[in-house]
Amino acid sequence: MSITIADVATRAGVSKTTVSRVLNGKGEVDRRTADRVRAVITDLGYVPNARAVNLARGRTRVVGMLVPALTWPWMGEVLQGAVDVVESEAYGLLLFTCNRGDESMRRFASQVSARSFDGLLVVEPEGTLDYITELHRRGLPVVLVDDRGHQPGFPSVRTTNEAGARTAAVHLLHRGRRRPLVVTGPRRFGCTRERTAGFAEAYAEAGLPVAPDRLVEGDFTFECGRAAVRRLLTDRVDFDAVFAHNDLSAAGALQALRDAGRRVPADVAVVGFDDLPLAGHTHPPLTSVRQPLREMGAAAARALVGHLAGSPLPDPPTVIPTSLTVRASTGAT
Repeated sequence: MSITIADVATRAGVSKTTVSRVLNGKGEVDRRTADRVRAVITDLGYVPNARAVNLARGRTRVVGMLVPALTWPWMGEVLQGAVDVVESEAYGLLLFTCNRGDESMRRFASQVSARSFDGLLVVEPEGTLDYITELHRRGLPVVLVDDRGHQPGFPSVRTTNEAGARTAAVHLLHRGRRRPLVVTGPRRFGCTRERTAGFAEAYAEAGLPVAPDRLVEGDFTFECGRAAVRRLLTDRVDFDAVFAHNDLSAAGALQALRDAGRRVPADVAVVGFDDLPLAGHTHPPLTSVRQPLREMGAAAARALVGHLAGSPLPDPPTVIPTSLTVRASTGAT
């Protein structure tokens, strides 16, 4: 049978409250009594429940993380970055997804009410920003990963979407590509607007504005990239490059070009965004703007855990820059 706090109290001739005070370092217990309780703890081999001790001290040493779904292609990288930091600081991670919509959020809210975690990392599920902001206002430390242009009233970690897209445009211009097709993400996302603007500005500055019929709204899926390329080929719209707002839709574009007998990069160059492991395994391997996903997750977790240890949360957003990984889909040299 396991030793309980009641066993320690009985052997030491004190109350369970006194034993708890000795364990937690709270309240006044005279030195002789405290020494006697500690001796009994050692003699019986009592190991206090870590969760109970932490709750008594007003903390759980657990970090919550709220995300839309684990099916997002880059979510694993962000999650791994966060886990690396959380575990290194001896915290646990309690993960919540919104796979079941309102039902998921009700379950999440119940864990918030139960104070099941000390602070929260968020990859914002759609429609939850106001609620998360209110949680932060009430005192729950929150750090957002991948601010989608919403500029919340609490700390966030983001990357340089506009500058990354500009880098992709400059790279294609240097490769002599004058007529790009752009397959965007959903227009409501801030990252979509930023990537569209950065890419278009670079081409406009070169005297080659992106024509409206070569700007196609997608949804970050493989099928949207494939469908966009198929449609423009069917409509005989002339393009010599594709810039897709993520690697998955870029892979769809590569498939459509291959099906149509177009050579990559000889006929059409292709650039994606994210630089997931997938990018190195497409045919041909995909040039991609590297989004520092693991670093973003780690930076957010580091800020949150540091705050729980007593440091202030960062005020301005933490920005980790993108970079371009050049591969064969644009003619690596």
